[in-house]
Amino acid sequence: MTRDHPPMHVLLIHAHPEPRSFTSALRDVARDTLRDAGHQVAESDLYAMRFDPVGGPHDVLHRVDPERFAYQAEQQHAAAGGGFDPVLAHEMEKLRIADLLVLTFPLWWFSVPATLKGWVDRVFAFGLVYGRGQAYAQAPWRGKRAICALTTGSPAAAFQPGGRNGDINHVLHHVQFGMLHFIGADVLPPFVAYSAARVDDATRAQYLDQWRERLRTLDQTPPLLATPAV
Repeated sequence: MTRDHPPMHVLLIHAHPEPRSFTSALRDVARDTLRDAGHQVAESDLYAMRFDPVGGPHDVLHRVDPERFAYQAEQQHAAAGGGFDPVLAHEMEKLRIADLLVLTFPLWWFSVPATLKGWVDRVFAFGLVYGRGQAYAQAPWRGKRAICALTTGSPAAAFQPGGRNGDINHVLHHVQFGMLHFIGADVLPPFVAYSAARVDDATRAQYLDQWRERLRTLDQTPPLLATPAV
């Protein structure tokens, strides 16, 4: 990605409790590299924000049914009338205008930290980013892009086809396909810093250089999951 590329709105969602972690270094590189390329970068540091991952009746300001809480029905009602909790409404607006979504997180128990899963539960609201007949190529977020940048505890060999943990894209299927592609995003191949806490400083520096290069060349990177035009 170069300065000649039209400026984008980027939403960077970060989920790690330690600002000096290598996962946080991936976040810092993403923020700085994309801003240096002329893009507008909005950031949500979920741990620093103390973002509440637990969705429920408190997500909406005005209930459509005060007797029985049905999450999708209440999200749809709030989406139609602007009735979301202000914190969620702010996150939803950042997502709405974003052209690129970047998720930085450690792989915990073959998944994302709870705060990131809760952000998806609460911000990917029914009636806003998906709905009846609105998924994949028909979803409101179609034509935009998303990428995961993550750290693992195990080495790369463990996440190859036939490795003890399975292919990394199979491990991430529920995130890349079930969350990001479902809302219409073209999902780029993930950037993975394998065994980040156990490799030496030279390898960590190499990871950061590789991540910078990935960010600079996103436009030349074929998507792993592409949403066809409709």
